[in-house]
Amino acid sequence: MVYELKDSDFEKIRRLVYEQCGINLHEGKKELVKARLGKRLRQGNFRSFADYYRYVTTEEGVSEFVAMIDSLSTNLTSFFREDSHFRKLSEIVPDIIKTTNNGHRRPKLRVWSAGCSTGEEPYSIAIILSELVNGNNIDMKILATDISTKVLKTAVDGIYPKERVKNIPAQLLRKYFQIGQKAWSGHYRVKRELRDIVKFMRFNLMKDPQFNDDFEIIFCRNVMIYFDRVTQNNLVNRFYDRLKKGGYLFIGHSESLTGLTHRFKFIEPSIYRK
Repeated sequence: MVYELKDSDFEKIRRLVYEQCGINLHEGKKELVKARLGKRLRQGNFRSFADYYRYVTTEEGVSEFVAMIDSLSTNLTSFFREDSHFRKLSEIVPDIIKTTNNGHRRPKLRVWSAGCSTGEEPYSIAIILSELVNGNNIDMKILATDISTKVLKTAVDGIYPKERVKNIPAQLLRKYFQIGQKAWSGHYRVKRELRDIVKFMRFNLMKDPQFNDDFEIIFCRNVMIYFDRVTQNNLVNRFYDRLKKGGYLFIGHSESLTGLTHRFKFIEPSIYRK
C-alpha cells in the first residue's frame, strides 16, 4: 500500500520531531519522511499518516514514537572517523590527567560521546585512552548516548562486520577485538576490557543532562547539522556547563560555532575549549 503524505500531516510530524528531538525536517526531507515512515505504517497497519501521528502522540504510542525517531535518524559513522580528532585527543589527554587530577590518588577522566550511533566513536575513543593510560591506575569512563534505541543495541553488542573495522590499525585490532568464529565468521567483537569502559544509554540532547559527573572532553560530531540555530545555541551552552574548566568540545569538521552565542575558546577548526 502506498500512503499519501499530505502537507498538513508532514507539518505535524515535522513539528513533533523538532519539539521533542530538535531535528529540523525541512521541506526537502518530505520524501525521506514519507519513505521511512511508510514502512512503519505498513508494519503497524495504520490507515494513514494522520492515523499514525495520532497514535505516536498518545501514551500508548510511546514505543512507536521511539521507533519513528529511529527510522528518521541518520547514523553514518565509522571507527576513527575524522582521524585528526583522535590525533588531537592523544595530544591533550596526558595534560588533562595531570592538570585536572593533580593530587588525586586515582585520577578521573570522563568523556561524553553525544550522538554515539552504533558505537564506533566511543570505542575509538576508548582505544586511544587505553593506549595512553597503558596500565596506569586511571578511573576512566566514557558515557555514550544516542536517541535511537536501534543503534544503541548494536553499540552495546559491539559486534561489527569485517568491512566496518578496516580503518583500525592491525595491531589495535588484534589487541582490542575478538575474531568471530563459525556463525560469526567475518565479524569482530570489541573485547570486554574495552566495553567495560563505555556506558551506553538513550538520551535526548534536547533535555538537560542529569549525569553524576562533569566531563573533561565532549564529542558531539555531525549531530548539530540536523538542528536549527536556536537549538544549536542551546545545546552548545549545555555542553559548556557540563564541561570542567579547561575541558574540550569536539564537533564535526562540517560544523562550526561561528554565529552562535557561546563562551568557548576557539582552539582549531572543530575543536573548542572551556
